[in-house]
Amino acid sequence: MADRLPPELWSYIFDLAADENVIFYPGLPTSMTPSTWSRAIYGEWKVRTPQDTINITQRRSYATKKAIIRTCKRWQQLGTEFLVRCLFFDNPTKLRDLRHILDRDTSLGWWVRRLHITHFLNGRGPTMGDFEEPLLAILTQTPNLEIFIVDWPMSTAFGAIADTLGTYCHNLRTVHWHVPCEFISKVIWALESLPNLISVHLTFDPALKEPDTITLGSAESVRLILPHLQQLFLKGFCQDFMEQAAGWTLPMLNSFSFDFGANTLNVPDVVGFLAQHGATLLFLDLNCVPALDVRTILALCPILTAFCFNLDWKITSPERSASPTHDDTFNTTLDDVDLAPISLTNRPHEHIQHIGLHGCIYAFGVGYASAYLTADPLRTLLVQRSNDANFRALSPASFPRLERVRILSPLLLQDLNDENGPRAGECFERWESWWDACESMGVRLEDCSTGLLGTLPPEPVEEPDGSDEEEEDEYEYHTGDEEERTSARVSNVAELRELLEECRKMSAEAEQHPPLFFPF
Repeated sequence: MADRLPPELWSYIFDLAADENVIFYPGLPTSMTPSTWSRAIYGEWKVRTPQDTINITQRRSYATKKAIIRTCKRWQQLGTEFLVRCLFFDNPTKLRDLRHILDRDTSLGWWVRRLHITHFLNGRGPTMGDFEEPLLAILTQTPNLEIFIVDWPMSTAFGAIADTLGTYCHNLRTVHWHVPCEFISKVIWALESLPNLISVHLTFDPALKEPDTITLGSAESVRLILPHLQQLFLKGFCQDFMEQAAGWTLPMLNSFSFDFGANTLNVPDVVGFLAQHGATLLFLDLNCVPALDVRTILALCPILTAFCFNLDWKITSPERSASPTHDDTFNTTLDDVDLAPISLTNRPHEHIQHIGLHGCIYAFGVGYASAYLTADPLRTLLVQRSNDANFRALSPASFPRLERVRILSPLLLQDLNDENGPRAGECFERWESWWDACESMGVRLEDCSTGLLGTLPPEPVEEPDGSDEEEEDEYEYHTGDEEERTSARVSNVAELRELLEECRKMSAEAEQHPPLFFPF
């Protein structure tokens, strides 16, 4: 049967079977990308982040491709190119093995489209610099590389890697780089050499040397033009980079994410950046501890359809913000928070349909927040009152087209599951109040898995004794509508029939659902 179908049809079948449409989607996950639930064989549910999802998808895809090329000689001949199209490493030492393979067969590098190196040693063991030489050799042989993701801090190896990308990888569309903040000038020059980028994710670590000694040099005068850039994600110490990017030309930018972590000092000038680029944004995600000027920000982004912010922010009412004597410090009483109604907009925002909420860790009294309630009750109550005041501001008067509100913290969802819901008393009443408010507005209140907030996974059902079948993998993964296949069997004709059936199902689902990393 393998000889009866043309190679083009086999390529299409293999493409569907290996989840290529998901793996090669140029967009990167955002905070609105759904998390999913995974269940261990002993019954415990765990929240699986979007990054875990794509990593598992790549591993499963590789297993599927290996099963394909082992079926018969014809499939091996047709499927070898699929085996190298996506290269995923959770152990960078394997880069040396890949280099030797590409040296033996130089034609294989032409097929590589995605190279993903993930960080798994948590700071221990070798650094990315230890694998600089084999990685550079690999990049010189992959001229059609489209997606380059390195979750490891690249440190001093970044300069040579960036030069190689600019020289050999002209088709690059998506990059995820992790560098110290003193390498901002090298990042700017790297972006200047890659004008076709669509999606950029940059994580800036603290400087390796004194911050006062960092200079941009000639990169400070560069005015980049990135005509195709649609998604920009900045994380960490990105103050200088954001200041420079405010003067660039980014006509297609429609998604901007900013994650400042737990840092509270020297917050980047987000408002200044949005004053230049906010007019084209459809998706805006702001995650930091210090409160930002939400009303001004939303006024600068008139066509937003999705907006994410920290519900823990202490947002003042317009009257207090306009008062010259207003002091925005933590010297706020519970009465001040309760009695001061706030607004998140200067005028109704006509386009926002989706709102994502960071923070909220203290809202339901679960996890480590329950310990803070005893150790520092005043601070906990102040944050909870800010949560309530900000949630009340999500009204039809400010957001007439609002359709859904999503709590974005996977940690909070895990704590709710572990403790079987919100803490009894005021925290449970808060959940009921938020639920009733959304229901009265016709708005869907969701958790980060896109399920209704408060709807937790079912209790595990015990398998009867003597069951003949057991899962081979540690976890059984669920995506909502279907269970994912976690193993592959090869049985010639029977395998082909199963593969064709799976392809039909996936093709039908692809028409009904957006790509995995579509923001909502």
